[in-house]
Amino acid sequence: MENLELRDLPIPEARPGWVRIAVRAFGLNRSDLHLRLGFAEGDVPYPIVPGIEAVGVVDAAPDSDLEVGQQVAAMMGGMGRAFDGGYAEYTLVPRAQVVPFRSELPWAVLGAVPETLQTAYGALTTGLDLRKGQTLLIRGGTSALGYATAALARDLGATVLATTRQRDRLSTLAEHGVDHPILDDGTVAGRVREVVPEGVDAALELVGTPTLPDTLASTRVQGTVCFAGMLSNTWTVPDFYPIGYIPTGVRLTAYSGDAADLPAPVLQRYLDDLSTGTLTLGPTHTYPLSKIQEAHQAMENNTTPGKLVILP
Repeated sequence: MENLELRDLPIPEARPGWVRIAVRAFGLNRSDLHLRLGFAEGDVPYPIVPGIEAVGVVDAAPDSDLEVGQQVAAMMGGMGRAFDGGYAEYTLVPRAQVVPFRSELPWAVLGAVPETLQTAYGALTTGLDLRKGQTLLIRGGTSALGYATAALARDLGATVLATTRQRDRLSTLAEHGVDHPILDDGTVAGRVREVVPEGVDAALELVGTPTLPDTLASTRVQGTVCFAGMLSNTWTVPDFYPIGYIPTGVRLTAYSGDAADLPAPVLQRYLDDLSTGTLTLGPTHTYPLSKIQEAHQAMENNTTPGKLVILP
């Protein structure tokens, strides 16, 4: 944890084309962990303020269509990589990375939404093209992204199978709408095919490359597996030989999106559904900024299911 420390910094200076946000909450993501561990891709200008997402209100937006005080979410586009990110009381981001919304939900709830929703929505639509009536396997179901994807898939009309490595979390998956919770001991293809003999129509791989071959084996011919997460912190395949690695006829895709992949109307629709209780994105756990190291430790050790949110 010595690579993550609290510091007092000047409030970033507003400039045209950028939006200064008074941060009310931000979610933790595995990519933040990769940054802290030194695994981030590209030339990161350390020291840097981490954080690929944040929610708050516009504090300054020169020459912009946004108004001071307007609720906004910001994500990706170099946040916490090319420039300082959302782990702060104020963050300055390009206008293109900002999505406006209106909601009376608590900031602790809103802080769990942006990047998780963007990835879940994009993985289901772009990565998998999931349709009503199809079956979906989520490998890594008790992650924040797993819960969110299950909720969106059920809302779409799909049947959801999801895995967890901890027996006591099977009931939690069922409580959050998963039709078939599956205990993951490293090999689940046999149990998946007990439920869906021909294999699932679609699968979302959130654990990483160690489980990817078994996830591919759980999927039917002409079904699709989308690689979108790395809970295992392992994301490359050594000596990759496609013909020997990918089962015949199974499609392998990947998904990594940006703010533009979560249009404002889509964000607003799901926030409205969260507000009425017709949608839930899974459990949320909040920490004050002073306990950011404790929250990171929980994320690294996978001890807390769902989304971790910091309230500055």
